Amino acid sequence: MTRIIRILCIALLTVVGLVGASLPARADNRCDRDIHKAEARLRDAVQRHGEESKIARKRREQLEATKRRCGDRHDDHHDHDMDHDHH
Repeated sequence: MTRIIRILCIALLTVVGLVGASLPARADNRCDRDIHKAEARLRDAVQRHGEESKIARKRREQLEATKRRCGDRHDDHHDHDMDHDHH
């Protein structure tokens, strides 16, 4: 009986460990997806309405808010790519 309880405890701890380890990766993936969407919306707004338009400013603010929410986990190389597109 003790052996069965021990095996069940080990199995439970293994499952909890696997699930716990995957949660930060899911958050990172969600943040990356959200940041990419915000960047795409900003590019679209700039192309359609101009760099200094109200909508572009709003999209820029949304992008910055998304980055802050995600803890700036995102590489800044995407920002540099966007800068090169406009020069």
